Amino acid sequence: MKKYNLIVIGAGPGGYVAAVEAARLGQKVAVIEKEKIGGTCLNVGCIPSKAYLKHASWVDEMEEANRFGLKNTLTDIDYSKLVDRKNGVVNQLQQGIHYLFNQNKIDYYEGEAELRTSHEVVVNQDLLESDYVLLATGSKPFVPPINGIEQADYLTTDTFFDLKELPEELVIIGGGVIGIELAFAMAPLGTKVTIVEVAPSILMTEDKEATQIIKNQLKKMKVEVIEGANIKQVTQKNVELTEQILSFDQLLVVTGRKGNLEIGDNLNLEKTDNHKFIKINRHYQTSVENVYAVGDIVDGFMLAHAASKEGIKAVRHMFGEKEAPLKNEQVPRCVYTHPEIASFGLSEAEAEEKGYDILVSKTSYSANGRAIAGNETTGFIKIIADKKYHEILGGVIVGSNATEMIHTLLAIKESEGRLEEIEKMTFAHPTLSEMIGELGSQMIF
Repeated sequence: MKKYNLIVIGAGPGGYVAAVEAARLGQKVAVIEKEKIGGTCLNVGCIPSKAYLKHASWVDEMEEANRFGLKNTLTDIDYSKLVDRKNGVVNQLQQGIHYLFNQNKIDYYEGEAELRTSHEVVVNQDLLESDYVLLATGSKPFVPPINGIEQADYLTTDTFFDLKELPEELVIIGGGVIGIELAFAMAPLGTKVTIVEVAPSILMTEDKEATQIIKNQLKKMKVEVIEGANIKQVTQKNVELTEQILSFDQLLVVTGRKGNLEIGDNLNLEKTDNHKFIKINRHYQTSVENVYAVGDIVDGFMLAHAASKEGIKAVRHMFGEKEAPLKNEQVPRCVYTHPEIASFGLSEAEAEEKGYDILVSKTSYSANGRAIAGNETTGFIKIIADKKYHEILGGVIVGSNATEMIHTLLAIKESEGRLEEIEKMTFAHPTLSEMIGELGSQMIF
């Protein structure tokens, strides 16, 4: 029997980052993964989708160049080569995780883990013992009970990236972040894309003004968006709504995800009241003291970077460097559309509900020199702050490089800075980031 200080079950962003942190703290660590190293994010989520969005951006840039005198013609799309490139990106990053494990002397097991007791784990008929166990088993696609769906040959994100041919007609059921990003990835390549959302609007969790900009962009891309849809049934080649029938050669269902909670059944780990998550305390401990849980199986943002930070905090609690838990308002939320959306913290409505007297200010990309020169004038930056103390409560950036620029505001908030700290900073000119400085000054004076 091999003995460890920590066994991590799951090699996604929550698991492998936590394992490396524990090893750096001098602990003997093992990681067990039954699928592919890197988890959902690396293999069928964040990374493949960003590779495909890059392919789409190349087409957009060619069309933009044409409008301004750089004449070119797109004669053919070899989709198989785009898939090969995506696979190469994924493989390179997988090898990077293997390198980290080797460098930090982390034992890696490929196979399905069974929690025999809170200290004993079985994998590939090997019995392993550990002081602590960290559950980072991630999630799987949630497919709602749509009439006929089980007889249809539908895709989820688990299978979408395996396609070898470019779809001609793609219907996407689900207008959340994943569905919208994949619409932006496929439409520029020539696929006819239709988004079906049963909620009143796509991107319901995002700023309404930001969502409207994305709706306008989808319309320009000739993507049909059907909101408040009533899906009667799905057949092999059609999605039948109350008022129309949509044909497809590929159907993608992206209607959310559900955590892989089964790993804790043998220990009868306590669940949350809605039974959707494993219940934890503020230090990510489950109802069994030496078993911790992070990522998609606990209540919080289902985001890779959130899982990674939770894993680090859980490990530091195990081995003596205790930290406060991750708060939702500290987590950036990103949508990699064109333009991008990035946000954090409280919206205006949420801030007012919490009793804040708020300052809200917004500036447009269309007035920024760098944006004008780069033909990237769609978008805005919005800051929500407390009127009394000028504390930053939330922020929204819609536009080019939004997912990078949001960290400037987050860094100021995390260091307990105020609007005054933004005003004191010197931003380079011409940059998109200088809009943040201008906005901070506007809100103070």
